[in-house]
Amino acid sequence: MSGLTLRTKELGTALEAWPAALYGLGSILLLTPFVSQFIMQVQFFPREFITGLAIFCCMPTTLSSGVILTQLVGGNSALALAMTVSSNLLGIIIVPLSLARYIGTGAGVSLPTEKLFRSLVTRLLIPLIIGKVAREASKGIADFVDRNQQGFSVGNAVLLSLVPWIQISRSRSLILSVQVEAFAAAITVGVLIHLALLAFNIAMLHILSRLGKKGDSVFAKKEYTRAVILVSSQKTLPVMITVVEQLGGALGESGLLVIPCVFAHINQIIVDSIIVNWWRRRDQQNK
Repeated sequence: MSGLTLRTKELGTALEAWPAALYGLGSILLLTPFVSQFIMQVQFFPREFITGLAIFCCMPTTLSSGVILTQLVGGNSALALAMTVSSNLLGIIIVPLSLARYIGTGAGVSLPTEKLFRSLVTRLLIPLIIGKVAREASKGIADFVDRNQQGFSVGNAVLLSLVPWIQISRSRSLILSVQVEAFAAAITVGVLIHLALLAFNIAMLHILSRLGKKGDSVFAKKEYTRAVILVSSQKTLPVMITVVEQLGGALGESGLLVIPCVFAHINQIIVDSIIVNWWRRRDQQNK
């Protein structure tokens, strides 16, 4: 479904902002996964909650919400889409390596890197390519998908909600034994992680904008910086769940690993929506 709804015709217009795209990819796939090793040092019970959030930090960006929020705030949606597609494709190679280096080492276990890579290829890349090829090969299919965009979005959301529900249900007995305070603390940590990623990316873009010539740098243009801030600060849930399923309990119960990330996924969209609304109000006041 993601492949069927993926529009890439406007990607060429993002080429002029290649420095911003390069920074965004570096932040998504290299800098934020680096943070996960410090998250692993946090003492928490159950341990799976903090491990799950550390795994979440190693993921590529969301497939749709970052682009949608960029469009809403008047950012460069082509740049947002370019970073989204690139990070998810490159993530198939980089995510297993990041997990082995930052999560496996921190937990003292050996992760099945090759198995993770094969799983990401067969469960994410190949279906995405099939959907995209079908869209490009048939104008009828493309037109049908575009006319029923809302239906596909709803279907996609339903399927995405079923996947974590299945994982969490498998660990129902363990989840019921966890105290409410632990859930609240895990949700709070998830929000703090997202706020930290936002603050880091905002600060880095501000520094980069000062390094170039004033007014000429792509980092000084808000349509580019807003796209980078939103996309590079979000993490995708479906890839994380695919990874957890393939770990086979090496890092703990899958349901306990997933549940804080479900809340983190929802909260990052809520927080970013608030920021987008604030940006829009400020733009209207400055007109």
